[in-house]
Amino acid sequence: MVLIQGSVPPNADRFQVDFTCGSSVKPRADVAFHFNPRFGRSPCIVCNTLQKERWGREEILYQMPFTVGAAFEIIFLVLKDAFKVAVNGAHVLEYKHRLELEQVDTLLIGGKVKVQAVGILPASSSSVSPAVSTSSLHTDSNLLLSATGDLSVPYRGELLKGLSVGQSITIKGATNQHAQSVCVNLRVSDSTDIALHLNPRLKKQVFVRNSFLSDCWGAEETKVDSFPFAAGQYFEMIILCDSQQFRVAVNGLHQVDYKHRVQDLSRITQLEVLGDLTLQDVKII
Repeated sequence: MVLIQGSVPPNADRFQVDFTCGSSVKPRADVAFHFNPRFGRSPCIVCNTLQKERWGREEILYQMPFTVGAAFEIIFLVLKDAFKVAVNGAHVLEYKHRLELEQVDTLLIGGKVKVQAVGILPASSSSVSPAVSTSSLHTDSNLLLSATGDLSVPYRGELLKGLSVGQSITIKGATNQHAQSVCVNLRVSDSTDIALHLNPRLKKQVFVRNSFLSDCWGAEETKVDSFPFAAGQYFEMIILCDSQQFRVAVNGLHQVDYKHRVQDLSRITQLEVLGDLTLQDVKII
């Protein structure tokens, strides 16, 4: 998954995001996926592939989810057979692969666009499983919350249809000035069970992961290369539900994997956020 946050300048005519096979200029590197919003008389998004310096057949979407002068968030979900693109929490388009994904090693962003953040959640061997839901980005009805909703802490949001493979939860917020602990729980319906307990403890700089099943905590997992939270600081956490595990990124960097201890993901129906923080946005796609 690739996440890009930015804004479209008032004078923008177009910008592009290219997934390329290297960065060669002469000859020009192949472009596996060219994503090109255009803001002319007929606003559209043009998608294409460049191979051996020749463009293929354009796929054009005559819809415009971007607004000139406004901020945006794009998520590119990279599946086994296609890219799926969501803008501001809503599914926009799907683009079937024309080149082998293994050749793609460079992300190029160009044109009239202001980029504020880029995050990449790397794939695991199971992340391209055929079990990935083909409709995981068609989830307007399953949107947890928009920025205008009630974001008071403690926060509880319902996952209307339960969790499924390929979905991701994005939590944006800021820890309090003297924060000691933040807690994110994915709860199981009709029980006290917690499928995933994420508990960054800021004073001790420990990132605890666990599950609470049958009235009992399991074995804690705490290993992490670097502690990604700090008191009084903004953070963005992405939880990707893979077929075998949860994958967690903070501020654009992959942090931990946590193997599923609750196998029936559809039973996970509530997101809970507690602790010393202020929430800014919560959504699931």
